[in-house]
Amino acid sequence: MRTEDFDYHLPAALIAGRPPEKRDGARMLLVDRKAGTIQHRHFTDFPSLLRPDDLVILNNVRVARARFYSDDGRFELLRLQMLGNQSWHCMAKPGKRLAPGRQLIVGGCTGTVTEVQADGTRIIQWDREPDEECHGHLPLPHYMNREDDAADSERYQTVFAARDHTTAIAAPTAGLHFTPEILADLRHTFITLEVGAGTFQPVKAENLKDHVMHTERYQVTPASAALIEAAPRRIAIGTTVTRVLEHAAAVHGQVTAHAGETSIFIHPPYQFQRVDALLTNFHLPKSTLFMLVCAFAGTDLMRQAYEEAISARYRFYSYGDCMLIV
Repeated sequence: MRTEDFDYHLPAALIAGRPPEKRDGARMLLVDRKAGTIQHRHFTDFPSLLRPDDLVILNNVRVARARFYSDDGRFELLRLQMLGNQSWHCMAKPGKRLAPGRQLIVGGCTGTVTEVQADGTRIIQWDREPDEECHGHLPLPHYMNREDDAADSERYQTVFAARDHTTAIAAPTAGLHFTPEILADLRHTFITLEVGAGTFQPVKAENLKDHVMHTERYQVTPASAALIEAAPRRIAIGTTVTRVLEHAAAVHGQVTAHAGETSIFIHPPYQFQRVDALLTNFHLPKSTLFMLVCAFAGTDLMRQAYEEAISARYRFYSYGDCMLIV
C-alpha cells in the first residue's frame, strides 16, 4: 500500500492548541463499523454507549518533563530514555553542533556527548543529572507551536497517570478526556506503554512495506491480563492500548502478564484479535496512527468520518475531540 493513500488536508485552524475548558467537554464522533453510520455525540455520552460487562482498558503512563534547554539557549534536548549511571539517550537540536566530545550545560549540570547514533540521536553523559522538576518541560507536540505552561502540567496528564510510570514523552491522548467521576462508573483496567517520539512522525517511505516502525516499551500486570482475557468485549482507550493488546495476541496468542517491547505496525489489511471497540483522538495525515484506525474501521469509512469531522469543525490532535469506533 502507498503512504499517499492515507493523506488528507486539515485546515490549520482546526488544530487544538489548548485543551477544552472542561476535561470531559470534547465532542465525540460515533462510528459504527457494521452499519457504516456516523453520529455526532459528546464524550459525556461515552458511558451510556457501553454494555455492563464491557472492559475499558487505559494506558496509565505519565508524561515526563523530558524537554530541556541549555543554559545559554543554544541547544534543545528531548530525553528519550534514562540509561542509568547519569547517561541519557536524547534527540538534540541543532544536532550538527553536538558532535562527540561537545559539552553543554543544563541547570548548572555539564553534559558531554559520548556517542552519535545512526538515527542522529545522542548519548549524553552528565556530571550530575539536571533536575527535571526545575529545568524540564513537558514535550508538547510540535504542531501546538508553543511552550508548555502551568495549565499543561495538569491537562497534558491523564487523571489516572501513575507517578511510578513517568516515562512517556507524549500523552496517551484518548485518555485525557476522562474525569475521576466518569472512570469510577466504568469497569476498567490499565496497561502501561511508554509513548515515544515516533508516535507523531509521519511515514516517509513511499510504500508501507518500507517503513521502519518505532519501538516502545510496555508492561501488563497479572491482574490486568486476567481481566482482559476474560472480558466479553474490550474497549481500547487509544492506539497505545491497541498496539499492546494486538502485539501480545500476535506474539503470545493471548494477553499475558509480562513486560516487553513492541514495534507492531497495524495498517490495512489487519485482523484484530483483542480490540472490539476503540476510543481515539483524530490523527495526523500519513501517520501510523491514522493507518491503524483505517485498519480498524476501513479506510473508506475513516475518510468519510474525517471529512465529516472537518466539515463540522471538530478540534484535532492531542488536545482535540475524539471518536468512538464500535
